[in-house]
Amino acid sequence: MQDYATLRAFVAVARTGSVSRAAEQLHLTQPAISLKLKQLQANLGLTLFSRRPQGLALTSDGHALLPAAEKALASAQAFEQTAGTLHSTLRGKLSIGTIVDPEFLRLGAFLSRLMARAPQLETELQHGMSGSVLNRIAQGDLDVGFYLAPPGEGPGLNQGHEALAWRELTHFDYHVIAPAGWENRLIDTRWEHLATLPWIVTPQDSAHHRLLKQALAKSGAVPNRVAQVDQEACMLDLVRAGVGLSLARDALAMTERQESGLAVADNIRLPCALSFVWRHDSTAESTVNAALNTLDEVWPHRLG
Repeated sequence: MQDYATLRAFVAVARTGSVSRAAEQLHLTQPAISLKLKQLQANLGLTLFSRRPQGLALTSDGHALLPAAEKALASAQAFEQTAGTLHSTLRGKLSIGTIVDPEFLRLGAFLSRLMARAPQLETELQHGMSGSVLNRIAQGDLDVGFYLAPPGEGPGLNQGHEALAWRELTHFDYHVIAPAGWENRLIDTRWEHLATLPWIVTPQDSAHHRLLKQALAKSGAVPNRVAQVDQEACMLDLVRAGVGLSLARDALAMTERQESGLAVADNIRLPCALSFVWRHDSTAESTVNAALNTLDEVWPHRLG
C-alpha cells in the first residue's frame, strides 16, 4: 500500500510533466520527488514514466494508474475534512431550566433550531418555578434557563445574583382572575379590599408570589390564603372550581374568561418580563454560546 505523499508526487509529476514543477507545487526538493517516483515504480514493478525532450510522460501503465491515484487522494482529503468537521462539531450537554408552559417560551422552536445548529449536542430540560431555576443556574446545577420578573429587574442584583447575565425576551402583564360570577367582588380593585378575598397563592420561588408581594407592599395588606399550589394548571383548576383568586398571564387570563367564564379585574395589570439567564463566566462556552445565538433566531425582537 502506497503512502499518500508518494501518490501526490506521482500525480503532480503526471499533471505537470516535470519533476521541478512538481517539487515546486508540493514544496519539496527535486531529489525528494525523484526518490518517491523511483520507490513507487520499484514497489509496483512497473515503469510509470518515460523521458522525452519536453519532460516526463506517462507510460500506458502510468495512464492506467493515474485515475486510481487521484481517486485515492480525493478520498484521503475527504477523510481528513470529515475528521476536521468532527473536531469542530459542537458536542456535550446543555441543561435548560424551563418554567410555565413550553408554548409561551417558544421552547419547541428553540430546541428545533438548536438541534439543527448543533446536532451532536444533548439537551436536558428541567422544569421548575422561576426562582428555583434562577438559583440552580447561580449554583451551576443548570447551564441556562428562563426567568420571570418585573421589567428591568432581571435576576435581581440585590439578591446575590451578580454572577448572572440575562436578556429580556418579551413583556406581558399578569391579571387578577377570579371564579365565574365573582365580577361584583372585583369592582373594588384596591389591594386592601382584594387581599381580604380568598387567594390561591404559590411558593416563594414563583413569579406569582413575587408579583403579588410587590403589589401588596404599599398597602401593607396580607392576602387571605386558602390554598397554595406549585403548578399553573392546578391553580387554574381551583379558580374554576370557585376556591378563590389568583394571578394569570394576560393571554391565559383572556382565554379563561372566554372559555370558562372566569372573572378578570379589568383595571389591574402587573407588568412582567420573560428573560433568558446564564452565568457570566459561561458566556464563552460553546454550548451556551450556541444557545444564545439560537435565542436570537427564535426571539428576534428581544428587548435586551
